[in-house]
Amino acid sequence: MESQIIRPGHLTAHQTARALGITLAGVRKLKQRGQLTQSGGTIGQPWFPANEVMALAAKRRSRPAA
Repeated sequence: MESQIIRPGHLTAHQTARALGITLAGVRKLKQRGQLTQSGGTIGQPWFPANEVMALAAKRRSRPAA
């Protein structure tokens, strides 16, 4: 369940997954690898900086397909 109240400029894990086109497990892996930084929320409902998510999405779109 997504949090209804979130600070401006942040995305929930669900919103992050949608923006990146990945699953919640993928978001957790990116966080564990240090590619995403949790900036609020809780352990179960993390928030991520929107600008960091959008930059990562742009980087992922610009890399060549395998």
